[in-house]
Amino acid sequence: MDIGIDLGTANTLVYLKDEGIKVREPSVVAVKTGTTEVLAVGDEAKRMLGRTPDTISAIRPLRDGVIADFEITEAMLKHFIKKARTKEKGKGKGTKLIRASKIRVVVAVPSGITEVEKRAVKDSAKQAGADEVYLIEEPMAAAIGVGLPIQDASGNMIVDIGGGTTEVAVISLSGIVQSRSLRVGGDKLDESIIAYMKRKYNLMIGERTAEMVKIKIGSATVVDQETTMDVKGRGLVDGLPKTIEVSSKEIREAMAEPLATILASIKEALERCPPELAADLIDRGIMLAGGGALLGGIDVWLTEQTGVPTHISEDPLVAVVEGTGRVLSEVSYIKKMTSAGV
Repeated sequence: MDIGIDLGTANTLVYLKDEGIKVREPSVVAVKTGTTEVLAVGDEAKRMLGRTPDTISAIRPLRDGVIADFEITEAMLKHFIKKARTKEKGKGKGTKLIRASKIRVVVAVPSGITEVEKRAVKDSAKQAGADEVYLIEEPMAAAIGVGLPIQDASGNMIVDIGGGTTEVAVISLSGIVQSRSLRVGGDKLDESIIAYMKRKYNLMIGERTAEMVKIKIGSATVVDQETTMDVKGRGLVDGLPKTIEVSSKEIREAMAEPLATILASIKEALERCPPELAADLIDRGIMLAGGGALLGGIDVWLTEQTGVPTHISEDPLVAVVEGTGRVLSEVSYIKKMTSAGV
C-alpha cells in the first residue's frame, strides 16, 4: 500500500494511491495533561484549542514545519494512517480495515530542514506503521501537484505558503535551481494579528480568533472595499471579556512585517535566478500554493511588487499532497524525486 502525506504545521493531509485524499484534518492532538494518552485528534482536537481544563492539553506537535513533539506526532500519524486505511463497507455495517503486507509512505517536508529533522520525520512515520519512508521537498511536491511542467528545460516558480513555512523554488529539468525556505507562514500572520490587538487595543485574543480574523478580513492589498468585523477577547487592563471593531486596513497593517519577509525571499530567488530561466518566468509567472495563497489579493500584491505575473493554483490547500500522490504512481519516480527510503 502506498500513502502520500503532507505533514503540515496547520493541517495534515493523507493521500491513498488510486483512491485520492482520504484525510484532511488539522495537525492538533488533545492529550491528558502530563501524559501521552491521546483523547482527540484533528478537527475534534482543534475545537479544544484555548478551551481546555487543566486535565487536558490541546497540542500542535509541529512548529515551523518541523516536529516539536516526537511522541505526539507519532500518535497523530498513526491515527491518520489508520483512518486513511479504513473504508466504509456498506451503510450501517461498520468499517473494514484494509491490510497490506507492505506500507510505503512518501512524506513532504520543508526544503530547509536539517538531517536531524528529516530523521525525526522518518522515525515518526516508521513508528506509525510505515515499512518504507521517502521524503520529498515541499516545493517540488507542490509543483507536481499543481501540474507545472517541471521536466521541461524551462523555468517554473512555485511559492508554497504553509502554516509554518514558506517555500520558494525555481524548478527546471526536474530539479530545484534556486530555493528559499523560511519559517514564516500562516502562523506568523496569526501571531502578528494577536500582537497588534494586544498592542493597540489591550485585547488578548487566541490563535483560533486570529486565524478567523485573517480569513474573514485579512488581505495583502486593498481588495474591493474595506470591511470591518467585531473581534472578541479579554481586556488586558480589567481582565473582562471585550469586543473591539477592527478594519481590514488595520489587519493588513498588522500582517505587513511577515508578508514583507515572504516578499524579500521571493525577490531574492528571482534575483539569483539564471537569466534564461528568469526570461521564462516573465511568460509563465509565479504559481502560488498552500493555505497562504488564499489570503485576499496576495496574487495582485505579488504581481505589483515583483513585476512577475502571479497565479493561484486551482486548489492550493491540496497541492502538496496531490504531488505526493502523483509521485506514488511510479516506483522509479519515487526514487528520482525523493530522498532514500528507510
